[in-house]
Amino acid sequence: MSDKKSAPAAAASAPASAGGKSASRVIKKYPNRRLYDTDTSTYITLAEVRELVMAHHNVVVRDAKTGEDLTRSILLQIILEEEAGGAPMFTEAVLANLIRFYGHAMQGFMGAYLEKNVQAFTDVQAKLAEQSQSVTPEMWAQFMSLQSPMLKGMMGNYVEQSQTMLTQMQEQMQKQTEQMLGAFGLKR
Repeated sequence: MSDKKSAPAAAASAPASAGGKSASRVIKKYPNRRLYDTDTSTYITLAEVRELVMAHHNVVVRDAKTGEDLTRSILLQIILEEEAGGAPMFTEAVLANLIRFYGHAMQGFMGAYLEKNVQAFTDVQAKLAEQSQSVTPEMWAQFMSLQSPMLKGMMGNYVEQSQTMLTQMQEQMQKQTEQMLGAFGLKR
């Protein structure tokens, strides 16, 4: 639960964003490692930051002294705790492969590839959840009999996007290899 002590008077409230969209939820991290939610004027735990993320709040974590953006660091800390919690999402092989992309010429592309694929998967999951709200037992029986074609159609965009991204990645790797060989005076 939240520690309801107030933070120093310097704590600012969340900035308004342009276009009428909801503002980011600003969390300040103090040197004592405590997190302060400027929206509710309370100290919160890392588990509560996780709950905000799960509730689709746009969270920004800033160092209270310097204003440095610590959001990625806090999100990675939440992922680390989730992975250590007993039901990890990533296998050791996946983690090792992710590490290998750091410093690699394809590092930036890999991030975009993962982001687009996770978003596509999330979109498919949302569509399934939306459609399942109006499912009757009869409809479920029909769904099961048509499972392959229906799922294939729903996953089609995801698969197509994934294939396109892979093709682009291969083309970019080929170009970079040719450039590198050309720099050494070698032709392919």
